Amino acid sequence: MKQINLLFASAVLVLAGCASNKNIDTQATAAQQANLPKEVQQEIPDPLEGVNRAIWDFNYEILDKYLVRPVAVGYKIIMPEFARTGLLNAAENLEEPSSAINNLLQGKGEGAAKSTGRFLVNSTIGLLGLIDVAGYMGLEDHNEEFGEVLGKWGLNTGPYLMLPAMGPTDARNFTGDIIDSAYFPLDDLTLWVKALRISIKAVEGRIRLMDQEKLLDDSLDPYLFVREAYFQRSLYDLYDGNVPKPQITEQEEEDFEAFLNDVN
Repeated sequence: MKQINLLFASAVLVLAGCASNKNIDTQATAAQQANLPKEVQQEIPDPLEGVNRAIWDFNYEILDKYLVRPVAVGYKIIMPEFARTGLLNAAENLEEPSSAINNLLQGKGEGAAKSTGRFLVNSTIGLLGLIDVAGYMGLEDHNEEFGEVLGKWGLNTGPYLMLPAMGPTDARNFTGDIIDSAYFPLDDLTLWVKALRISIKAVEGRIRLMDQEKLLDDSLDPYLFVREAYFQRSLYDLYDGNVPKPQITEQEEEDFEAFLNDVN
């Protein structure tokens, strides 16, 4: 688990789902789920919406506004770019062993080998991961989480959850986070090192989201916008970016165009 009790972790708030990511396949939106193949159809289970909305308001309107965003802005201004990159590299390097195992559990032998190689190279030649030497050698990142493993094994996401300070997740990925945190070396870190690692990742994550804030502020319902984006991202990760395209009939296409014309 990503240490819910650490305040800086709030930087990954719900915005992490909506920050959309340059890589999200926009054709896999929740509005099109009914047209996806059966094995990738996905409803948005949110039986705790009332509670989730209250936590969302607390996360975004209070924690982010008065603590997380100001800290992220200050960190970006004060910390030199090379130092930020090195610290983030080191924080992410600690996740390579768990990624290797998760790749292996999905039958991704090449990904497992590359994650193992990245950890060995960056932990030694790369000065404990501060320098991504493995990346320069062509060993690209193949990050996999246990939540994705469970998804590949056929487990549904379960209910959508908005966690205080931590933001959006679901039962499957929350369970996966707990398993991931039990892998070496994450489980062997001291409390202070864990806090530092999570703080670095959280602040950097919040910095990356700054350019996306207008998308959220301009949405009619930020909570629903973020919830949908979260499940888009989850589906994208599950299929390694190759989400099956929705099967849209000619009639459905015509109906959609008519709807757009009515709106405009």
